[in-house]
Order: sequence, then C-alpha cells, then structure tokens
Amino acid sequence: MLLKTFGWSFAVTALGLVAAVFYGGWTGFGIVAILSILEISVSFDNAVVNAGILKKMNAFWQKIFLTIGVLVAVFGMRLVFPVVIVAISAKIGPIEAVQLALDDKDKYQQLVTDAHPSIAAFGGMFLLMIFLDFIFEDRDIKWLSWLERPLAKLGKVDMLSVCIALIVLLVSAMTFATSAHQHGGIHADKTETVLIAGIAGLITYLIVGGLSGYFENKLEEEEEREQEAEEEAKRSGKKVPAVVMAGKAAFFMFLYLEVLDASFSFDGVIGAFAITNDIVLMALGLGIGAMYVRSLTVYLVRQGTLDDYVYLEHGAHYAIGALAVILLITIQYEIHEVITGLVGIVLIAWSFFSSIQRNRRLAAAEGKDTGSNEKAEVPSGV
Repeated sequence: MLLKTFGWSFAVTALGLVAAVFYGGWTGFGIVAILSILEISVSFDNAVVNAGILKKMNAFWQKIFLTIGVLVAVFGMRLVFPVVIVAISAKIGPIEAVQLALDDKDKYQQLVTDAHPSIAAFGGMFLLMIFLDFIFEDRDIKWLSWLERPLAKLGKVDMLSVCIALIVLLVSAMTFATSAHQHGGIHADKTETVLIAGIAGLITYLIVGGLSGYFENKLEEEEEREQEAEEEAKRSGKKVPAVVMAGKAAFFMFLYLEVLDASFSFDGVIGAFAITNDIVLMALGLGIGAMYVRSLTVYLVRQGTLDDYVYLEHGAHYAIGALAVILLITIQYEIHEVITGLVGIVLIAWSFFSSIQRNRRLAAAEGKDTGSNEKAEVPSGV
C-alpha cells in the first residue's frame, strides 16, 4: 500500500538527489534535501485540504486531478514560476533567465541578488497574509491556546490582517531598506521597490483568495441544486440525471482545487528563495517535495486519517509565518539557509508530537470513562 502510493515519489527523489550531486556536489545534495523537506512541511496543509475535497470526487475526477493537476503543480508552479519571478524582478526574458542560470552563474547570481529585495517583499507579504488569516480565525481546535484565543477575538475586526500586513510592509520598507542605504547593508535604498513588490504580493493573495472563494461558492451552489433535484425526483418518482450534476459539481471541485493548489504553491516557491538562488537546485527540491505532497494527498484519502494529527495544520502555518518574517529580514540581512530550513522542520515536528500527546490524553480519558461506566453497570450483589 505504502509503496504503491509513494512509489513515484521515491523514484523522483532518487533521480533528483543523484542529479543534485552531479550538478552541485554534496552541497547541492544538502540544499535539495532541505528544499524537499521544506516543501513537504509547508505544503502539508495543502495535502490535508486537497484530501478533504478529493475524497468527495468520483474516480474519474480524482484521476484528472492527480495527472493534469500534477503537471500544473510540479512543472507549472514549481519549475516555471521561479523562472518567471526572476525574469520579472530582474527585467530579463524567461529564456535568458534560464540560460544565465545554466551558463553564467555569476551574472545570474548578481541579478538575483539585485532583485532579492523585491522577491523578499513580494513573498514575505504573500506568506504573511496566509499566516495572519489563519491565526485570526476562531477555530474549534487550538494548539497554542494561550496565543490563539486572544488572536481569534482580535480577528473579529474586519480587514485586520490586511492592515497589519500593510503596517509590516511600511516598517520593512522604511527601516530595512533605508538602513541598508545609511550603513552600507546588502542592498542600497530600495524603499520604492520594496513597497511596490510588497503591495503586489498582497494583491496576489487577495486575488487568489477571491478566486478560491468564488469556486467554493459555486461548488456549494451545485451541491444545493443537486440535493433539491434529488428531493424533487423522489417526490415525483422520476430519475435524477445524477451523472450530469455530479460532473458539474466535480468540475467546480477540480477548478477550486487547482486554485487552492496554486495558492499553496506560492509559499514553497517563494520560501525557496530564502534558501538558495540556484534555480536548478530549486526546481529539483521543489519538484521532489511536490510529488510527496501529491502522494500524501492520495494516502490521506485512502487511509481516512485526516483528523488524527490535528495540530499539523497549525504547525505548517506557523512555519509559513516564520518564513514570512525571515524573508522580510533578508531584505537587508543575510540568514543562513540551514536556519531557514530548520525553523519549518522544528515547528512541524513540534505540532506532530503535540498531536500524538493529545491523542494519548483523549484515549486515556475515554478509557477512564469506559471503566467508570462498567463499574456503574455491575449489580451491587455481584
């Protein structure tokens, strides 16, 4: 079962790591391994969300999502998107960006370094919005309740996450960029660049979120219509054209999943720039991670264990928030890629073990309740 589900991921991992050694030696091997783990950790919530929707779809649409969807997610978002980011920020053509990455690494490195403030601002704002919208939402299950309870109350204020994100952007642009100009930091004064790129990241998040909400509403409308049609058919005794309606609902599910998948892909792609500027290593690491996310989605659907480790989603979003802060700091200061990668891994591992401890407490409590009930049912004369 495990080999059947993760077989392709294991194969891609082996090929990717071998290619990394040939391309960048053992340093390249380490970077690709970190990127793979990072992509899996920050995209775990993606797999959970995908699995929750995918299990409602029939076998045909599941196959479409796991084939065409893989092409979009792995080759589109993880391989093409980094090239587009570099091309836009460095103001060169995509083909030229790829050629420079392969043939003239020094010049490419310089272009990426010069473009880093805009990349960091764009990605930092996008990731920060994901994190803020998560922690300001009132959830039934809370991991760090001492922190999440008051934040959930604050989240009732409309547009609070957008306001905080814009304040953080202003502080980053004025403090980090101007300070770099005054004290000879990594970059010269990039206030305007940082502001424009950060606003672009915020707009991108709002557009993606709006599209996701649109498809989700469409999906709910289709499900309501299907239920009404089934009830009407039962009253009239007519047959329901279930295939057509299921097809419409599944089609909107597929579109919704693709938009969601694209939005979740941004964090891994943007976060990768905090670890390496080498586009080949980035493509290898993110490609491997994306394959595991797809395999994990299938595994969760088949095993039905989405609710077993309830804090993992929290850990993933805290990792996203940490990445956002790191990216904004790197507008001026260098942060080693090992530190960046380990932050996400530590948060995910912490949330995983917290979930295990929670499950043990619940099991112990259920055992005590069962024992008490059995004693209560025993007749007094026995």
